[in-house]
Amino acid sequence: MKIEKNQLFKRQITLAEIGEIGQEKLQKASVLVVGCGGLGSPIAVYLASSGIGKMHLIDFDTVDVTNLHRQVFYSLEDLGKSKAAVLSEFIKKRAPFTEVSFTNKPITKNNVLELIENVDVVIDGTDSLPTKYLINDACVIKSKPLVYGSLYKFDGYVATFNVQQKDGSYSANLRDAFPKMATDIPNCEEAGTLNAIVGIIAIAQVNEVLKLITGIGNPLINELLIYNSLQNTQLKMKLKTSVLKDKITKLFKVQTYVDAACSGQNLDWQITSEQLKNRLGDENLEIIAVLNNLKLPFKVQQTIHINKFKASEIKVDKNKTYVMVCQRGLNSYRATKRLKKEYPDLEVLSLTGGISSYK
Repeated sequence: MKIEKNQLFKRQITLAEIGEIGQEKLQKASVLVVGCGGLGSPIAVYLASSGIGKMHLIDFDTVDVTNLHRQVFYSLEDLGKSKAAVLSEFIKKRAPFTEVSFTNKPITKNNVLELIENVDVVIDGTDSLPTKYLINDACVIKSKPLVYGSLYKFDGYVATFNVQQKDGSYSANLRDAFPKMATDIPNCEEAGTLNAIVGIIAIAQVNEVLKLITGIGNPLINELLIYNSLQNTQLKMKLKTSVLKDKITKLFKVQTYVDAACSGQNLDWQITSEQLKNRLGDENLEIIAVLNNLKLPFKVQQTIHINKFKASEIKVDKNKTYVMVCQRGLNSYRATKRLKKEYPDLEVLSLTGGISSYK
């Protein structure tokens, strides 16, 4: 059955504010969706369904059973498969007028400028603070609008950053809202999240993209929307542009965009992935995972969630070396510090960069 554009998008074109002109704007637009998880997956599906012409997805992760409660466009059959690849195929089956492609690698300082070069709008669907600042800074450098979303338990945050104004200047960016990267804010894996708030914020980001491209309504420019799902309350925080392109360009040259908390870690309490590989199989090595359901390339002797990690209750063998592991190297370092405080002479090490950096 051949489907015509006017059939597929009839309800949207019927809106006087959209019409055929607005629909054509969507068809000509290209977007980059960074992250294909709780935020990124519904964002991608809804934008493709709206008629976005070109879409590129970025995500290095695979589908895990713990994702399914909020990442509703994946199924049990997708477990272990590339998120970006699965989502791309899903979109192809329902959005015939969207050209979709994907990158199954992390977005990094080395590739971010190239990845955002040829798109009209960048959408942040990630849950890593360093990555959010990386995307923001790259968008400022390349003069790209960025639709931002983030979550913390029952709260969600949405804003549209770095939009060119009538006088040629650009609106506020992430560093105007949060000048310094926080070191103590856990992601949803560590803090937990309710699936409803994830969906609400994702759809709010979709709404921002559609307004930007079609030119209707009032996008969240120079504003940060903060929504609390428990109380159904929201507020808008006004933002002023203060961190300009020149400063961000200088920051981009020197920043590594790793977790800020990692920069202050004691190197003597670290073990690299290469060093750990060389010691796997050592009977005097005990590996403890401090997050549940980690995708581990090696066997661990214990799993003790960081929220229940009480050093005084852990029986240790002074002849052993203990290695703490988590996803990104933050919680493992916290566990390492707790064990070292309780047992100063015990050899305790944290896997540098966590499983995400294990090669």
